[in-house]
Amino acid sequence: MRRIPILTLGAALATAGFALAAQAAPAKAPAADPTVAPPGWAAPKNAFGQPDISGYWSNATMTPLMRNAKLTDKLVVAPTEARELEKAFSDALAAADAPTDQKKGPGAVTDPNSAEAKLVKIRPDFAAAGGDVGGYNTFWIDPGAHMMVVNGEYRSSILTTPNGLPPARKPGAAPAFGRYRDVYDSYENRALGERCIMGFGRNSTPPMLSNGYYNNDYYIMQTPDSVVIQVEMIHDTRIVRLKGGHIPESVRPFMGDSIGHFEGNTLVVETTNFRESDAFMGSWKHLKVTERFTRVTPTRVNYQFQIEDPDTWDKPWGGEYNFAPLKGIVYEYACHEGNYALPAILAGARRQEQEAATGKAKTGAE
Repeated sequence: MRRIPILTLGAALATAGFALAAQAAPAKAPAADPTVAPPGWAAPKNAFGQPDISGYWSNATMTPLMRNAKLTDKLVVAPTEARELEKAFSDALAAADAPTDQKKGPGAVTDPNSAEAKLVKIRPDFAAAGGDVGGYNTFWIDPGAHMMVVNGEYRSSILTTPNGLPPARKPGAAPAFGRYRDVYDSYENRALGERCIMGFGRNSTPPMLSNGYYNNDYYIMQTPDSVVIQVEMIHDTRIVRLKGGHIPESVRPFMGDSIGHFEGNTLVVETTNFRESDAFMGSWKHLKVTERFTRVTPTRVNYQFQIEDPDTWDKPWGGEYNFAPLKGIVYEYACHEGNYALPAILAGARRQEQEAATGKAKTGAE
């Protein structure tokens, strides 16, 4: 089902106007920037006296997790440059919506001037799904059409590291990707999303990141004892306990073990006890993710995350973005558990192994 466009991060900048836009039309009073708190505004409190971050939110954005060095080497992008990138992104999405060339296949990037190629230049991560056999073309996705705006600044990456990339890994650290020796060996080595156990990407498991495709919506609920985060993707639900400490290290639930507390207007969440299947860039056993949720304006919740693993990186690092309001509610994600993809993938791998073994036998006999 094609998703209905939603209010994405920074969308109000394009519709309501920014200070620069107001200069071109002095007859109109400049509209307020929704990512900057208005004078005298105070964060609301709920019935329990907690800072209120509840509601329906979205983190869909065209800003990627990692900075694209081909576009810029700066974290903050000038408004004019941001609008140019947004237009290029929007144009590439619209062009890529054209009927798929059946000879090339979905997402094929054979012509450097093709719509797909231009889109991949802006968002290299689109090549992974769009380039695979049977991958979605852009008709089916809702990646957001605006760059991330935090405190009035257009951001080129979610990561706030100096170069917008993860830091260097320690010698001997587990590889960032490819945890399993052979992903075609068993269903246990396949992604959990293929069996509708967990969503793909990093929507639900800390750090919570936009997956770049669709289902980037959340419903946050608060009680005196916990904060509950329901994620649209496979309706995963994470419970952040506000009382007590972490469970024993030997117990490792899906999405890790999250405990939280309030520091002023900020909900601080610490998550440990990750499963290997929930690894972040290869880190899981000693991974600790600290998240900070802060209502910074009437329509924005700032989200910051910090990654720590003494076995993998020398020091903590992380990123930041804003949640924006979702126009609507989060509906059921009806994941189809009866598809044939997984058995077909494994059967294909067994067939290849059989053919390879037969070929070797014939060669040896000759």
